[in-house]
Amino acid sequence: MFVAACAGSQSDYDSYPGSAPGDKRVGTTGRSQTLADQKREGTLFGPDGFSFLGEDNNQQQGGGTGIGVNSFLWRASLDTLSFMPLNSADPFGGVIITDWYSPPETPNERFKITGYILGTALRSDAIKVSVFRQVRVGTDQWADAVVEPGTVTAMEDSILTRARQLRIDSATAQSQ
Repeated sequence: MFVAACAGSQSDYDSYPGSAPGDKRVGTTGRSQTLADQKREGTLFGPDGFSFLGEDNNQQQGGGTGIGVNSFLWRASLDTLSFMPLNSADPFGGVIITDWYSPPETPNERFKITGYILGTALRSDAIKVSVFRQVRVGTDQWADAVVEPGTVTAMEDSILTRARQLRIDSATAQSQ
């Protein structure tokens, strides 16, 4: 059996990241560094830090790290699917997964939607939606059911329409 201790000497605490400024650490050069030296050396996300949702000025110049998909399609997908409970959303991979949702008017059926944003352009082939439907077959038992053929197309069209609205609104706001 192997047991490791959590306690250490005071020197262990002095070298822990985030300890008092002026603490000495060993950098990538093998020499002792202060926190100021480490900041000059760089960070994990580059000298300008991390950008979320394309809010970095460098992104306009082609640099920076924003979401990897079209921001209008991303926001439109979230808006369109907002009536359903959200299970997960990955803005870097462009995947939105909802949880099961039962409409109040039909409590014996439920739906789950997965949206995929496939690119950075605002085009009809940059969005793909999968709709799953189940019907109640007993107490707390559900069975997969067929989804109406036009449901997926209608959902994709709704997302595209909302994305175009967001793009127009954005262009109008920038021109004012």
